[in-house]
Amino acid sequence: MKSVASFALIYALSFSIIFGQRSTAHPYASTKPITAPVIFGAGIVSTVEDDLNAAFSPDGRNVYFTRNFPRNRLGVILVSEYKGRKWSSPQIAPFSGQFTDYDPFFSPDGSKIFFCTNRGSDGKVKADFDIWYVERSLPGWSEAKPAGAPVNSSTDEFYPSVAADGTLYFASNRPGGKGSYDVYRAKWTGSVFAEPENLGDAINLPTIELDNYISPDQKFLVFAANGRKDDLGGGSGDLYISFNQNGTWTPARNLGAQINSPAREYCPIGSPDGKYFFFTSFRGDLDKPLERRLSSYAEVESLAKSLLNGRGNVFQIDISALGVG
Repeated sequence: MKSVASFALIYALSFSIIFGQRSTAHPYASTKPITAPVIFGAGIVSTVEDDLNAAFSPDGRNVYFTRNFPRNRLGVILVSEYKGRKWSSPQIAPFSGQFTDYDPFFSPDGSKIFFCTNRGSDGKVKADFDIWYVERSLPGWSEAKPAGAPVNSSTDEFYPSVAADGTLYFASNRPGGKGSYDVYRAKWTGSVFAEPENLGDAINLPTIELDNYISPDQKFLVFAANGRKDDLGGGSGDLYISFNQNGTWTPARNLGAQINSPAREYCPIGSPDGKYFFFTSFRGDLDKPLERRLSSYAEVESLAKSLLNGRGNVFQIDISALGVG
């Protein structure tokens, strides 16, 4: 029987083969405080197209994100690797590229990537979205597998987020919720997921709650909600936070103008080192009326080709902006 030390060595070697050597400073780290949201990965992760999500491998050297096509007809999960002091041109993740796939999320130990998809086990498109996952192996990633019941249902399941103990948080519009979409969690028993439980009135209202990020220690939850009265965009979608105090969730509060804008904010996630917060936003140059009339077609083209053209971009800010860390 191999010793624990031998197993740890094998684990570390397999990790470095797949993800590259660890470095003391994560590639997304900033030398200065980031107190206001800044675009992450301009031209690579955030482009003139509709880009969302930012799931980093535990060493921070690979980022998985989604390129969304108009009317959600296709969603492709892409991956960029940090090498040569820059992010590489994105490649299609080996488990994506045919169906509408969104919301990649690493398990804290890096052994799995969870995501949501409209694929079925029969290889055909489904009418609803389910949560699937791939497992890390020496060649790369395994074939994708459905999380199965009781997590998946005949309705939608979106935005998987996994705590350090394996508890899975996700959004669903399954019957019995408080609104069209609610946030649920399913505890990991060691072999299967337990029956999902609704997070209750502190999180879920008769509005839309989805895109939930749980901190690894489950001390706080950030989620997107659409249609609430305190939404800075009049209902377009803001990010909210709730804290777990001795097993009870505090009433969720809007994260305010430091993070939210008049446009839609969604897809929250923390960095592997716990120092940064990433999210997706539709904020842009046209969030308010123009101060003057456009004088040329070139200006129209410039607006359309700007990163701030109103399509999705990934933004980064210090996680302390959430009132945590």
